[in-house]
Amino acid sequence: MISASIISFVLNELHRLPGIWVYGLVMLLVFGETALFVGFVLPGETSVIVAGVIASQGNINIGALCVLVVVAAILGDSVGFFLGHHYGERLLELKLLQRHRDELDGAMAGMQRRGPLYVFFGRFAAFLRAVMPGLAGISNMHYRRFFVANALGGMVWGVAYSLFGYYGGSQLPRIEKYSSWVSIGIVALIVLTIVGFDLLRRGRRRRKLQARASPPTPPPTQP
Repeated sequence: MISASIISFVLNELHRLPGIWVYGLVMLLVFGETALFVGFVLPGETSVIVAGVIASQGNINIGALCVLVVVAAILGDSVGFFLGHHYGERLLELKLLQRHRDELDGAMAGMQRRGPLYVFFGRFAAFLRAVMPGLAGISNMHYRRFFVANALGGMVWGVAYSLFGYYGGSQLPRIEKYSSWVSIGIVALIVLTIVGFDLLRRGRRRRKLQARASPPTPPPTQP
């Protein structure tokens, strides 16, 4: 969960900057969160929420913020993917990552089982958001599949958190209380949608198989 003291500090620092610098700093933090493979030490998510708060006060434009955050998220993930693809296991030998070896092994196992779906949902968890692009590159996932899942996740995440800060305004205690539930709610909604479509698809397939397996009805005999 995001600490209100961290949000207050970042909010105070960003308020001192001209609007163009706010855009640039937020993009840099969001980009670096996934491009550097150690983004769990960078306040990318926090900066997006804070920038949304600043936009609600009229200092920057919320539409421009959403677009820039989404672009930075997608580009950062792509850089992280190619770093993982080209440097592979050498990245995992970094001391900072060695402390999280168990989590990395679990994330890699999830990546190999679920592929792009894991990339999409990983965007909404701080640790996975930081390492997922690199792990996708290490696992040799096809970049096109990665890009589609990454772009969809980046769009949902970037717009949701920008608007969360925007409509939350300066209510920092409420932002602290509900910020983690935003990710949970978004993921739950998407999961329910995917499960619903999957159940419908399986039901149609089952009915087709039953129709093929049932013997044809013989024509009525003529007297």
